[in-house]
Amino acid sequence: MTHSTAIRRDPTGDRPLLLDAALTFAGRGWPIFPLRPGSKAPALHRQERCPLTGVCGDGHVKWEQRATTDQTAIARCWSHKPYNIGLATGPAGLIVVDLDMPKANSGQDAPDGAHNLLALCERAGQAVPATLTVRTPSGGTHLYFTAPDGIRLGNTAGKLAPLIDTRAHGGYVVAPGSTTAAGTYEITDDSPVAELPAWLLALLRPPAPRPLCLRMPGAVRGGSAARAALGAECDVVRQAPAKQANNTLNRSAFKVGRFVAWGDLPREEVEEAFQAAGEDRGLTVAECRATIRSALDSSARTVRARETA
Repeated sequence: MTHSTAIRRDPTGDRPLLLDAALTFAGRGWPIFPLRPGSKAPALHRQERCPLTGVCGDGHVKWEQRATTDQTAIARCWSHKPYNIGLATGPAGLIVVDLDMPKANSGQDAPDGAHNLLALCERAGQAVPATLTVRTPSGGTHLYFTAPDGIRLGNTAGKLAPLIDTRAHGGYVVAPGSTTAAGTYEITDDSPVAELPAWLLALLRPPAPRPLCLRMPGAVRGGSAARAALGAECDVVRQAPAKQANNTLNRSAFKVGRFVAWGDLPREEVEEAFQAAGEDRGLTVAECRATIRSALDSSARTVRARETA
């Protein structure tokens, strides 16, 4: 299905509807950036095509750093084309809980993310939080929360429960008013944005780092090399050819899996890093999650001891 590039305008005025929405979010202090019309992919150039001019004069600037609340820049951008709106959750001070729908082939009885959240709340003895809520075109839900002061959270995939992901630093969501082939992102509950409940924060916070053992200098060196390898492979995923994105993600995650098996990197950190890289490349949340877990599991089954690798 193709999407019209015509700019829809407010029938009560002469301003494009998406521009109105973009200015509203920026007015809340939420940095935004353009997504391709009718798409969830950033409309900004990728690193391999960076001209190294303008804002990128000192090096490639990624979407999270280019997200802005500058109303003049926003008006110029969204008056040019009907771009969808990407909301950079980390710089906005937001944590968005993404409740996904199961895949069509997962069976009629498979619970969706909303039901899994309800079950999680019941086990914790807590009510489902009331906050700004957005319905996605797929039938999923985005719950918007403010991040607690002084705490930096990254993205997660399935950490709270199956089909529940979160977007924070390093992540973005498609903002209300944006439209894809499946429909429009719509606000269904205009409640004020609530602070992330403490009990959910406790589940999302990474575990305290384990103290390093000074008698194991090899493990320290391995950890440094492992993180360098993780960063390099994530860059490979982001630069993969469009038709090879999933295969590249699988191959890169498999390579880094040995460091997880050797204890140099926590699996959670690797999953979150590759999840962000895969989504940056245009893969869906579900595609990334399934590919990463399969690759890491396969790597763990076949990895050789460090001494023989």
